[in-house]
Amino acid sequence: MKLSNTAVRIIVSVVAIPLILLVSYLGKWYFTAFTLAISLIAYYEFSSFARAKNALVNLPVGLIGIVLILLNQFKPFLDFKALTIIWFLILLIYELFRNKESALLNLGLTSFGFLYFALMGSSLIAIREFYPDVDSLYTQGAFLIFSMLGTIWICDSAAFFFGTALGKHKLFPRVSPKKSWEGAIFGFVFAILTMILFHKIFIGFLSFTTAIGIGFIIGTFGQIGDLVESLLKRDAGVKDSSNLIPGHGGIFDRFDSLLFSAPFVYYYLFYFGR
Repeated sequence: MKLSNTAVRIIVSVVAIPLILLVSYLGKWYFTAFTLAISLIAYYEFSSFARAKNALVNLPVGLIGIVLILLNQFKPFLDFKALTIIWFLILLIYELFRNKESALLNLGLTSFGFLYFALMGSSLIAIREFYPDVDSLYTQGAFLIFSMLGTIWICDSAAFFFGTALGKHKLFPRVSPKKSWEGAIFGFVFAILTMILFHKIFIGFLSFTTAIGIGFIIGTFGQIGDLVESLLKRDAGVKDSSNLIPGHGGIFDRFDSLLFSAPFVYYYLFYFGR
């Protein structure tokens, strides 16, 4: 008997969510490896968008660059600016000898994908490593990740269900015709309510105002991140970034909101959330 798409989605979620929470709790190399995996796979999926636009992303150079930036975030070995400059110089020289058409497109999309996934992924690692590995402080980073993941999942679910039931005003029809303002507003409200709940359960070490701020960021920029990915997919003419995850699409599809909101959350914590 063939399972329905909903049943497949539920089974995959039941298996994947505990594993994601486990690596988030362990942190260190475990979470770094997890972030590397989603960033590298998402970059590979992004390269298929580029192929649809007759561009050839330089996969080896892009993937290696993402690995170096993310590892440098976890265990710094070189100044970020120097590492990025070296990467760009290597990319330019490599493209010079690559002898492929559309060099401008190739360079532009390789660089865009590199910056997107390297900067977003490194921000996610920075959040997990925000608190030092001293006594119980280190687990606070895990609770932050738990809260972000839970808030994103609930925000997405609220936006989908309330948007389906009540949506009458299109949010961004050029990019995502099914999304509505009603769904987005409910997603935003539930993101803040979820962070209030998590503040009582997981993240009492943050101020109440800081928790509200993170809910605001996820409720806003998490949904914008989803729209940005929809923009890229629509331009490339694809429905999902890949079919890697049964019933869920690709890695980029599943982690677009998390990756996009990560730098906003990190710098909010860095400047206002201590």
